[in-house]
Amino acid sequence: MFDGFTLDRVDVGEVSLRVRHGGAGTPVVLVHGHPRTHTTWHAVAARLAGHHTVVAADLRGYGRSTLPPDAPDHAQSSKRAMAGDLARLMTHLGHERFAVVGHDRGALVAFRTAMDHADRVTHLVVMDGLPVVEHLERTDAVFARAWWHWWFLGQTDKPAERVICADPDAWYRTPGPDELGAGNHDDLWRALRDPAVVHGMCEDYRAGLGIDRAHDEADRAAGRRVSCPTMLLESSRDDLDIHGDPAAIWAPWLAHPLRHRVVDSGHHQAEEAPDAVADALLEFLGQE
Repeated sequence: MFDGFTLDRVDVGEVSLRVRHGGAGTPVVLVHGHPRTHTTWHAVAARLAGHHTVVAADLRGYGRSTLPPDAPDHAQSSKRAMAGDLARLMTHLGHERFAVVGHDRGALVAFRTAMDHADRVTHLVVMDGLPVVEHLERTDAVFARAWWHWWFLGQTDKPAERVICADPDAWYRTPGPDELGAGNHDDLWRALRDPAVVHGMCEDYRAGLGIDRAHDEADRAAGRRVSCPTMLLESSRDDLDIHGDPAAIWAPWLAHPLRHRVVDSGHHQAEEAPDAVADALLEFLGQE
């Protein structure tokens, strides 16, 4: 797994990130979602490394990256904070401009990186994600029932950590090592059994229900849009279309027409359809 890549720990200010980097060519950052770590990208990274310098890190609070003390508004786990981590990481590695690819919660981080660091992001790829405000403004009984974990993980009155940490093996149901790859499976389960990581993941969702939404609302009110070319990779066997056409929802946020591709996969595209994902990324990242 990650043959030829360097495994590092990089101090980016408030936190230190566990990161793998390797390959050669124009740089691209791969951003995992919940509850994964950066190792979810192992098969995709191997394909990209022949054409790009590939950087994959555990987000703050996930995997073996650290998380600063909690703030009352959960700002320490905001997508703005995570985007800042990625920008500083790429500066540390010597990359002034880079593409960013994010899946699930990582799609929110990738989007925020493109918004907050527009002068540095060359391409944006979002996989199975929409701006958080778009989800929350469309919340109804159907969405709340299907995406119930947003509210379970995000509420604070009866913290979800108490339930999850009591029996993480029963709570999280993942494919086995044959499907995930042995190294990725082991890395994921080490994270899921760590109470500090479970807390970090919950804080991500708490930020999503509050401060992340506020950041999106401020950008929309100011007329700010993503200025770089953007592609949406949508899983064919997921429910991103729960609010209707996701491409139409993305369009007002983008300065360029959206490229939209449906991948024959369940939710975890990088693990279930790595070749299709890599092919789509190689084609898109090769375009100006």
